[in-house]
Amino acid sequence: MPIYEYRCTKCDKRFEYLVIGKDEPNACPSCRSKKVARLMSSCGFISKGKGGETVSKSAGSSCTGCAATSCAGCG
Repeated sequence: MPIYEYRCTKCDKRFEYLVIGKDEPNACPSCRSKKVARLMSSCGFISKGKGGETVSKSAGSSCTGCAATSCAGCG
């Protein structure tokens, strides 16, 4: 069951939603508007670089790797 990121088109709040089947969020959790859009999430990976150093990247993002569990709050 994937967790998708959404953005409210009314208040611009970003949030995550666990999708079960074809379920979609009913409304924005902040302002309760029904106008929400699914966002394209960037994926991250960890690989071993030269000399065994750990390298962490987020594709298509300005992130340099952080300890956060979600990029939903990043700008």
